[in-house]
Amino acid sequence: MLSNNFAVGYGRALTHNFLGGAPGWYKAAIVGFLVVNPTVLWLFGPFIAGWILLFEFIFTLAMALKCYPLGPGGLLALEAIAIGMAAPGAVYHEVVHNIPVILLLMFMVAGVFFLQEMLMFLFTRILLGVRSKTGLSLIFTFVAALLSAFLDALTVTAVIIAVVGGMYAVYHKAASCASDDEEHDRRNDAAIHELSRADLDQFRAFLRNLMMHAVVGTALGGMTTLVGEPQNLLLARAADWDFLDFFLHVAPVSVPILLAGLITCATLERVKWFGYGTKLPETVREVLEDHENEQRRKRGPGSEASLVTQGVIAVLLVAALALHVAEIGLIGLALLVVATALTGIVEENRISHAFMEALPFTALLVVFFAVIAVIDEHQLFHPIMNWVFSLEHKARLAMVYLANGALSVISDNVFVATVYLKEARAALTAGVVSPREFQHLIVAINAGTNIPSVATPNGQAAFLFLLTSALAPLIRLSYGRMVWMALPYTAVLSAVGLLAVTFLL
Repeated sequence: MLSNNFAVGYGRALTHNFLGGAPGWYKAAIVGFLVVNPTVLWLFGPFIAGWILLFEFIFTLAMALKCYPLGPGGLLALEAIAIGMAAPGAVYHEVVHNIPVILLLMFMVAGVFFLQEMLMFLFTRILLGVRSKTGLSLIFTFVAALLSAFLDALTVTAVIIAVVGGMYAVYHKAASCASDDEEHDRRNDAAIHELSRADLDQFRAFLRNLMMHAVVGTALGGMTTLVGEPQNLLLARAADWDFLDFFLHVAPVSVPILLAGLITCATLERVKWFGYGTKLPETVREVLEDHENEQRRKRGPGSEASLVTQGVIAVLLVAALALHVAEIGLIGLALLVVATALTGIVEENRISHAFMEALPFTALLVVFFAVIAVIDEHQLFHPIMNWVFSLEHKARLAMVYLANGALSVISDNVFVATVYLKEARAALTAGVVSPREFQHLIVAINAGTNIPSVATPNGQAAFLFLLTSALAPLIRLSYGRMVWMALPYTAVLSAVGLLAVTFLL
């Protein structure tokens, strides 16, 4: 009797603990996936099972605000390895192949954390100094694009998340009751003193607008240079292009897309479609201005010196990345060392706090590499690629662009670029394409993996980083809302990119 009661109690506890506070239907869905996958593999083979696994993993990403994808996505990946859909060695190969991205997440994002005081100062001045919402949105988009041309898009996204999170924290501190009571903390949204619920919702919508404009800006700038996105460096090496060569070769496509992106940004703010056009509430502006004035009064020689030091470090960082003096992640580690040493941060707990934002996402990315290993192992994209390379030159360029875009929407754009680059090299070696056509294919792959992939967080690491960040739930930015707000950008930029690839190359 006791053993039966213990078994029942243990079973209930295990059921309750499985994926924590996720909804019951979500837990049931994950268990269903884990049961279905071996059955599908046995009945239909690895090709069908691989596509089902991919869509299951996308489901876990879409539900990121219900349950962080590391647990459920990791279980799916572990099961895929256990039932033989991918070998552990293949997963390790993917991790090694993408070690620059992992180093970037580990060190560059952490390093930028120690520049946030200066960045917060700069962006707050911009936000409070520009009253036009359209002008402010254009500035955020353009600055994000400009920075992404020299920094990695993930780094820029981390910077903007830190800035916007800092703005929200200032507002939250002023608007919410200060209390250590845990139950009260769960009711913070209701504990508004000076600002109303309407102001809170409007401020969240305003920040969502800025974040979406900014992450789209990282895609616009990220495609223009060889350091903008991880796959750009791979493509540049294949074509033997340096920094300037890469910029000039992709300019016929990247410049029209950049202009179209800025026009789309301004138009969305004017017509107020897709959740855009929300202005900063005046009461919130007053809170931010009061905070800025208070910070200015408190700022002594030490704070001023720290701001100047961080500004100089930021300039050196941009120069080091533009010249590519070392791997991006190692530059980030150097940034981390110099920034902490020169700004007086010597306590371990203060340094470790900088790693808290990026390491969960790094772990999730490694799990994603296991899914990519399944894709590569069973050549899930191979039929599409064979068809694309059977077309004539202009049609081939257009279809390479579209196929890269479509696959990047549901997969990692670095992986997609790597796969298509391999096929393009094989076509060049076999004489199917000329060296000039090969260069055009490089541009088409670059554009395809960078632009249509803004449709979902799956294709753009910067989008996924934002979705899984601590900021997303604060500003109510869910997977579905990101897809909806990215839709006009996806349609316009993809169309302009297709026309540029077809007629300007």
